[in-house]
Amino acid sequence: MYPSFLQLIPQFFFLIIGMTGASCYLIRLAKGPHVSWNRKNNPEPWNTYGPNYQYKLVAVNTDYKALKKEGPDF
Repeated sequence: MYPSFLQLIPQFFFLIIGMTGASCYLIRLAKGPHVSWNRKNNPEPWNTYGPNYQYKLVAVNTDYKALKKEGPDF
């Protein structure tokens, strides 16, 4: 192998890790309950989830299992 190529291996490794993380986060954003891909059949997709659905990626002090619905049904 060439000595100059060996120095680039860590750079390519971290580049691939960063691109994978960014792609996973974009997929998570695209599949979120606030995104409406089909406005004709499902104009308000956030109403299909209950109050105990965890919207945030990391919830530190919130117990979603103990939450109750406070609004009317649509």
